[in-house]
Amino acid sequence: MFSSRRKAALVAAAAGLVLLAPVQAGLAAEPTDTSAQDRAVYTVPNTDSASRTEINRSGAEVLGVTKDQVASVEATAAEAEQLRARGFQLTEQTKVADALQRRNGAQPKAPGDFPPGDEAYHNYDEMVAELDKTVADHPDIAAKVSAGKSFEGRDIPVLKISDNVATDEDEPEVLFDCNQHAREHLTTEMCLHIAQRFTDNYSDPAVKESVDNREIWIIPSVNPDGSSYDVESGQYQGWRKNRQDQGTDVNRNWGFMWGCCGGASDDPADETYRGTEAWSSPEAAAMRDFINSRVVGGTQQIKAAVDFHTYSELVLWPFGHTSDQVTEGMTQQEYDRFARVGTEMADTNGYTPQQSSELYVTDGDSLDWMWGQHKILAFTFEMYPSNGGGLDGFYPPGDVIERETARNDAAVDILLREAGA
Repeated sequence: MFSSRRKAALVAAAAGLVLLAPVQAGLAAEPTDTSAQDRAVYTVPNTDSASRTEINRSGAEVLGVTKDQVASVEATAAEAEQLRARGFQLTEQTKVADALQRRNGAQPKAPGDFPPGDEAYHNYDEMVAELDKTVADHPDIAAKVSAGKSFEGRDIPVLKISDNVATDEDEPEVLFDCNQHAREHLTTEMCLHIAQRFTDNYSDPAVKESVDNREIWIIPSVNPDGSSYDVESGQYQGWRKNRQDQGTDVNRNWGFMWGCCGGASDDPADETYRGTEAWSSPEAAAMRDFINSRVVGGTQQIKAAVDFHTYSELVLWPFGHTSDQVTEGMTQQEYDRFARVGTEMADTNGYTPQQSSELYVTDGDSLDWMWGQHKILAFTFEMYPSNGGGLDGFYPPGDVIERETARNDAAVDILLREAGA
């Protein structure tokens, strides 16, 4: 990753680029972390989309799925018994609290930082410093703007990379965003890797071709409050949502088909809580406003996007709210293009390509909104690992970062190419 990590950042102004108006944080009670209270991780064999959707609707949460369809599921004892009564075969693997204790180790790191052994990960301040240094080192091709503010008032920074970065050129735009879910820290590293690759390697002819003919937008942390909370004690908390009241699942709060189809929860205590209404989370609203701002002359300039998550090693495409391939808002020709590009990308990184709802039904997510609202060729990547792992799957060791981010280089290149098709 970046060789200058933890050094003081040099701040460079992005001339000609306007900061969006911040979303004001409201006053609310401190969120309650109930993730480790009476909860355990179970394995469930022989699952499919319908059964995984049913598990999520019960209040339990599917954490990940192996290639042979064994699901890792987090549930309370009561939820587990209810699922068993419905015929599911749950085998307890570990208590959530025990899993976190083992992953955190005996000695916590300094508050606000990652546990020992994971120093290669960037906390919020380090992530911002890396973006600032990228701009300082490459002012002709990189600029930092803002998508708005999080619930707790943190900036949601956006890096733009283009050959004439201060000019809004008539070029296809591509968006890469990461870390909608707090504990998915590997995704922030994915976005930082893309930023480093397309700036430090600008002398590479293939990189230069992309930078000169595209406008690349990178958002390394959509959910900076949740991500910061997950490590602020020096130990992982297993936290997924934002920090608004009991927490909202930012990726169930987007406005397209919000709450339509049983793909999110209306219980504030659940991990997939969709919020009080569409766009009630400041983070989702900030993303909406940023993407809407790229409509120029009535045309959406962002042509393609990837929303990075962990884990299960999947390439997903719309729709998530329905298992139908061809439906309102999706023609056969459009679906076939998603399947073609998704499969081509998966062939380069070894992920499994599939429609989003094949994992489980979701609604109010960014993938469906980007396509349903703006016809952006939008994909979700579920990153490493693929083999389950329960809560540990969200916290791969720092020594895999370089390998698992570079693993997506060819897929990123394919999407940049496809944006101009």
